[in-house]
Amino acid sequence: MTLETTLAAIRPADAEAMTAARDLQARLTKPAGSLGALEELSVRLAGLAGVCPPPRPEPATVAVFAGDHGVHAQRVSPWPQEVTAQMVANFVAGGAVVNAFARQTGADVMVVDVGVAIPLHGGPNLLDANVRRGTRDMTIGPALTREEALAAVEVGIQVARTLVEQGAKALLTGDMGIANTTPAAALIAVFTGTSAGVVTGRGTGIDDDTLAHKVAVVTAALDRHSPDPADPLGVLAAVGGLEHAALTGFILGAAACRVPVIVDGVIAASAAVAAAAFAPDSVAAMVAGHRSAEPGASVALAHLGLEPLLDLGMRLGEGSGAVLALPVVQAAVRVLHEVATFDSAGVSEK
Repeated sequence: MTLETTLAAIRPADAEAMTAARDLQARLTKPAGSLGALEELSVRLAGLAGVCPPPRPEPATVAVFAGDHGVHAQRVSPWPQEVTAQMVANFVAGGAVVNAFARQTGADVMVVDVGVAIPLHGGPNLLDANVRRGTRDMTIGPALTREEALAAVEVGIQVARTLVEQGAKALLTGDMGIANTTPAAALIAVFTGTSAGVVTGRGTGIDDDTLAHKVAVVTAALDRHSPDPADPLGVLAAVGGLEHAALTGFILGAAACRVPVIVDGVIAASAAVAAAAFAPDSVAAMVAGHRSAEPGASVALAHLGLEPLLDLGMRLGEGSGAVLALPVVQAAVRVLHEVATFDSAGVSEK
């Protein structure tokens, strides 16, 4: 499925289904509004599906897109680049945090090599979709060509489509890439019109001097390219990453399939604002799983008008926060399926 056909398939939320969900919430055996954000979440998911109650968001799969970054050469991270490939092997072996959380919540884990610098050995849950062996240094030139950026976006679209065809009813965003919070900050700065100093965070835990240097690196890249937010593919090519572009496609693919996509942390949030630039109606499919401790994540979610379900001070990535939020999303829908109405239960209303 191409980017063009995917964008054409994305439609606004169904107003009638949302009204039906609100009406049903008002008739359930509980005080109106007593489930707080879960009620509006159930309404949004009904609007996405076009039916009330919406399908239960299970089974679910978290897709972890992995890539490396030329900007790593600017010393924006203390971790060596080979850790990306090593962590991909850890995901495939089931030994990472996201794997443990997925086992807890019943989600499947799929790993996608879209841009890892080191060739990887295969595994049953590893997809080789490598577009190139890492991006170029965005402070020197564009991180990607437009053709490479489009190829990565379409990798994400195809992964989403394939998972839905295989029966997934919820998709979750995951990522891995040493130095990938640097392009994430650049993307969020462009699409939200916010300065680099506001959206750039500490990533894996850098010190104050490295943070100041990282802000300067993001600023220099933005000054060099002057990306136009009205040209989202051009922005992804100039200052993005291969996993960021693939996640953008993954979110767009979920929206085109009318399946909810739970957005993880700052990497996913940067892809979400890119997806919204391609197709504003894609926001209807997005559920903010948690509020990352990375400052750019909150800026991106505010831009999208999304409130995160969890706020645990996490900044790991991998899809960990999205997977933790999955049972909350499932519970919101289960209420519409299983809770009795006042009439059916014979309970008096006030």
